[in-house]
Amino acid sequence: MDKISQSVVKKDHATKISGRSVYVADYPSEGVLCGKLLHAKVARARVVRVEVPELPEGYFYVDAKDVPGDNNVNIVLDDTPVYCRDTVEYIGEPIAMLCGPDEAEVERLRDACRVVYEELEPVLDLRAATETFFDYHYGHGDVDGAFAEADAIYDEEFETGYQEQAYLETQGMMAEPEESGRMFVHGSSQCAYYIHGAVARALGCGPSGVHILQDVTGGGFGGKEAFPSILGCQVAVAARKCGRPVRCVFDRREDMEYTSKRHPSLCRYKVAVKDGRVTAMDIDVVFNAGAYSTLSAVVLQRGIIAAPGVYDVPNLRVHGCARKTNTSPCGAYRGFGAPQTFFAVEMMMDHIARDLGVDSLAFKQAHLVKQGDSTSTCGRYHFPVPLPAMIEEVETACSYREKRAAYAKPQTGRYRRGIGMSLYFHGAGFTGSGERDLIKAVAKLRKYRDGTVEVLASNGDIGQGVRTTFPKIVAHELNLPLDKVFYDHPDTARVPDSGPTVASRSLMIVGELLRRAAIHLREVWVDGEEQEVEERYKEPDFMIPFDITKFDGDAYPTYAWAVNAIELEIDTLTGTSKVLGAYGSFDVGTPVDYNIVLGQMEGGFLQGIGYASIEKMDCDDKGRIRNNSFSDYLIPTTKDVPNLRCMLHVEKYPDGPYGAKGAGELPLVGAPAAYLEAVEQALGGSSLHHAPFTAEDTLAVIAKEGV
Repeated sequence: MDKISQSVVKKDHATKISGRSVYVADYPSEGVLCGKLLHAKVARARVVRVEVPELPEGYFYVDAKDVPGDNNVNIVLDDTPVYCRDTVEYIGEPIAMLCGPDEAEVERLRDACRVVYEELEPVLDLRAATETFFDYHYGHGDVDGAFAEADAIYDEEFETGYQEQAYLETQGMMAEPEESGRMFVHGSSQCAYYIHGAVARALGCGPSGVHILQDVTGGGFGGKEAFPSILGCQVAVAARKCGRPVRCVFDRREDMEYTSKRHPSLCRYKVAVKDGRVTAMDIDVVFNAGAYSTLSAVVLQRGIIAAPGVYDVPNLRVHGCARKTNTSPCGAYRGFGAPQTFFAVEMMMDHIARDLGVDSLAFKQAHLVKQGDSTSTCGRYHFPVPLPAMIEEVETACSYREKRAAYAKPQTGRYRRGIGMSLYFHGAGFTGSGERDLIKAVAKLRKYRDGTVEVLASNGDIGQGVRTTFPKIVAHELNLPLDKVFYDHPDTARVPDSGPTVASRSLMIVGELLRRAAIHLREVWVDGEEQEVEERYKEPDFMIPFDITKFDGDAYPTYAWAVNAIELEIDTLTGTSKVLGAYGSFDVGTPVDYNIVLGQMEGGFLQGIGYASIEKMDCDDKGRIRNNSFSDYLIPTTKDVPNLRCMLHVEKYPDGPYGAKGAGELPLVGAPAAYLEAVEQALGGSSLHHAPFTAEDTLAVIAKEGV
């Protein structure tokens, strides 16, 4: 193991384990107004009027008329309002905020508000949706010619549902007017500078008129990428009107019902096979964006880039669109569009292999990309593709081939077993030229006279450990004890914009900037003096320029790779499944802290198993999310998967710190396909097409096919 990989106690371990960490809900309440949102109760309507009860002194009603700047939250498109415009577009849309010193009284006043609606017909079903936010096309080769010459053509559709991030800390933001006139906004978040731009726009002030602090954050998984910009604008507008600090913290039901989820999807794959090989794929991907576009553009981009999977497809045509429905807006979630399409392509390859009468894994291996091959967007796999070796690692861990052959034989009795395997990647960093043209990351180091060094960057720790790994990198290069290097929660008044905490980019991109900065500081170090050094992102020279209008070039500089196998047993009487073992080999390059990375792999893998099996979330016929508590939205625990084994396969990336590349999102992406392949085998070879696949779904197959 590399020295940098050796694990240390996390920097924030003691404060979190002792309960001393200060979350946004923990700040003193004296002088702070409680804010509660008035949410729409219908999916689509014109708001005729809001009848507000008489407000006691010191209580306030805040709505769109109070937005001093632009009533649009700066995300990708300008369609998400701070407070609703003339219409509401989904159940839960914020109409107004009630603010006051006593929480119970604020809730009473909020509940006493009467909204008069002129109801309009909502669109709740993705299949019936016609309004498109984003529409993309790309491809290469002669797809039509390949289909004309094919021995066989396969055409299937796959569906995935919502997934709730289920972070332990709910959404919460607080705004405090400062004596200087500047607005201070802080709370649970991932992307301080995203909130900075959004709040400045809503308040109609320049960048210097606002600063953002990320408080200790109890998990994000993507759910705190864009949503805190919305809530941050709402509390900032309220604080500006009230002239007092305002804090709004969601309760669990409010959070689960009204905040962003993973995009549901419909993916249709039409595949040509000639002489036992896939010669063409024609892929159509549709994502349910919900009522507003939020981050759907970039989620969809990553999804369609990953659509052909880890396979060399000589002729490819991909279409993707994100459509509007009058449901909760969807947003970022670990994997960011890739879990939907990797599920579809892995299941498709498995179904084709079964129809051809060949082993699924052998069929997949015969089509794997390798170093030097073209990517789906005519870029290049510049570095080794370690999937063959990783397959063997998983095989050794679980005897996959032996069990696959054994479970393929006819099974009888109440309990039936199956095992499945998925192969996949995750593009590391922002899609395309986003790092170079949009993010333009800057990171700094500040050395104090006493020899301590502070990391200055905007990346937030949401449990993934950058408050530990960033100082580890700097201390390693400066040959300092780890306690001499520290990294506070980022405040935009103090730190440069090193980019958001998304896209598995923090360590690979910003960690490398800090490594270079530390080398520079080491070269100019002067004892007893305060010094500061800075590094800026520079795109690697090997990158093939990416054209987002054509989806042409290197979509990512490198890829993290993974192989998952899941073995399970199904009870044909109850339909329930028991995971007997989940095995994963993950290549995220060099781990900068072994235990932190392994924890990410284990947690993400388990999260993916939940997405595949029990995390079913849906809307009722009015458009309301039905699962709004942990009583009726289930997530897996270690008791559900007691035998979970994760292995780290290291394929170093030369432009990452010590060979590290993106880690956070990778482990979730491949679990659904491995799980469903195992279910298919346990059910005697049934072809399944949707995830999550619940006990009720299993019983339906048993009843229909007489398994």
